[in-house]
Amino acid sequence: MKDIRRKVRRTQTIVPFGVGGIIDLRGESFVAADIRSWSRTAERVESPRLAAKLRVEDFRSAPVIPSGKAAYASRSGPSYVRFPKWLFCPQCREMKIWRTELEAKDRHPACERCPGRPQLAPMRFIQVCRAGHMADIDWRRWAHSQSENHDQRQCQVRRLRFVATPESSGLEALRVVCDACRADRSLAGISQKNILKQLQKQCPGTHPWQYEADEADACEETPQAVQRGASNAYFPVTHSAIDIPAPAGLPDDDELVQTVVDNKLWPDFTSAPDGPLAGEFKKIIAVQCNVSVEFVESAWRRTVDEATSKPSTNPDDDLSIAEWAALSAPESVAGSKTFSVRRALLGIDHTAPRSMRELATKISTVVVADRVREVRALEGFSRYEPTPGDEGEGGRLVSVNTARRAKWLPAVETYGEGIFIAVDEDRLSSWEILESVRDWTRRIERDLDASFKVDRLRAKSGPVLLPRFVMLHTLAHHFIRQLSYDSGYNAASLRERVYARSHSPGSGHPPQAGVFVYTAAGDAEGTLGGLVRQGQSPYLAETLIRLLESAQWCSQDPLCADSTGRSLANLNRAACHACTLLPETCCEIDNSILDRTLLIGDNEVPGFFQETLRAALEESVETVGLS
Repeated sequence: MKDIRRKVRRTQTIVPFGVGGIIDLRGESFVAADIRSWSRTAERVESPRLAAKLRVEDFRSAPVIPSGKAAYASRSGPSYVRFPKWLFCPQCREMKIWRTELEAKDRHPACERCPGRPQLAPMRFIQVCRAGHMADIDWRRWAHSQSENHDQRQCQVRRLRFVATPESSGLEALRVVCDACRADRSLAGISQKNILKQLQKQCPGTHPWQYEADEADACEETPQAVQRGASNAYFPVTHSAIDIPAPAGLPDDDELVQTVVDNKLWPDFTSAPDGPLAGEFKKIIAVQCNVSVEFVESAWRRTVDEATSKPSTNPDDDLSIAEWAALSAPESVAGSKTFSVRRALLGIDHTAPRSMRELATKISTVVVADRVREVRALEGFSRYEPTPGDEGEGGRLVSVNTARRAKWLPAVETYGEGIFIAVDEDRLSSWEILESVRDWTRRIERDLDASFKVDRLRAKSGPVLLPRFVMLHTLAHHFIRQLSYDSGYNAASLRERVYARSHSPGSGHPPQAGVFVYTAAGDAEGTLGGLVRQGQSPYLAETLIRLLESAQWCSQDPLCADSTGRSLANLNRAACHACTLLPETCCEIDNSILDRTLLIGDNEVPGFFQETLRAALEESVETVGLS
């Protein structure tokens, strides 16, 4: 593989240009190779909780090369492979298969025949399958597939041209022509399902970055033609965790046990405690943690006893429980350089307007995070259809290492600030038991059960979709939209975490009812300080009142407000791009399960903040003298 360099931001190596993702750079198209191409000197990223959840040893991040030093630094970043291989000249329209040996440093593919050597352009369409494979379309066979002449059907020459005819428009105007036998076919209908099956062409079972020694998979899936930049060409599967320190006030033994459990060799030891290497693992862990081998053994027995005494929980549940405990009770968390949180007040007293007093009864806790660290990891990807989870039909999850089991995953760590808001549990529970609220949520849950994303969304919402989850998720979206105006942050640089999942009966886990909005930018924009300022008095209360007022109106009403099912799989109700939806990087569940009705209410269903909004509107009317 030749050392040809292009620039990409570190955060983009996870999403959207992670392993398997296609990136366009100045008319050139590339696909990210798997992690075998990453250098062993890639920077390690520590996140024991996330590593335990994903069952990997650790995470690694692409190195940052200082500006202007790329030409002098050794190649240690991820590799990208030119794809598609079929290119065409925009002047003479000749098509050409590009090979690695034709690559030249600081030069793009160019046509050798035309004056001025114009840059070759990649073909627009590629083929993918549900098993995650991707390859070039066999354009030679496509050009000859509708020929009735025997000589044309037997033509094996690959001298093709990609021409545009003025007689028609759209894909019918684009034709692939064989220069040898003059056979041709337009691109009309190429996006139809199973169109490539008519070519009697099976999926090759390969990825564009595979080495010559790699064996192709025996794939029985029918390849589908998609546009190179289509949204269904790449579905990354990412996971994230906020770095939570150990609780404050732990006994010394508990702190040592936590240190042992966080050791990178702990998963290897616990996976085979009676294996031939268990003794060596214990010795290394003991040396690295400055404890005895007997202490390591006792720590293992302690964790086993705790695991057997507690009911099994979902890994996502474990992450949310620790984060909820740390954010809802910030004084219980020990001091940390990566997690600095403190309580804040709404600053509302008995002299405040009625809308403010109503708001204060709904909000139980406000915490501002001066500094938080988030680790985002890429587990794999799917193509053509999102992966549904462990069961069901859909795209297959392809690992970031296509040759063997991945022992580590590519990840990126970001630092920023945030605002955490918890609502009053008693008032929320009283609102949730209302029959109209429960019936309204059941309708959304029926669509959720019928969705291909049910497994992934259930991992966030819990075994039962509670009304609080829909309401708080909608609140988080409007909170981000309002903060983008008030705090100076771009909406795409903010992220949400919704703590409202349901728990299995008898789990003993405390109920959750809150949202955490934090910065997700990997650069200086993550720590500007504007978010912390907006989380304090008197700014936060004003922001919450304004977001409720803006949530009552949408430019697409009444269609939006009266909707009985919107977006993919009808998982949204009163929520659209004009009022609620956010950039995909902001939402943790793909802009799904949103409904303004449960937030502000209507004639059929009372919203949780309906009284607060009503009081604010009455005050506005009195202010302008219309009462």
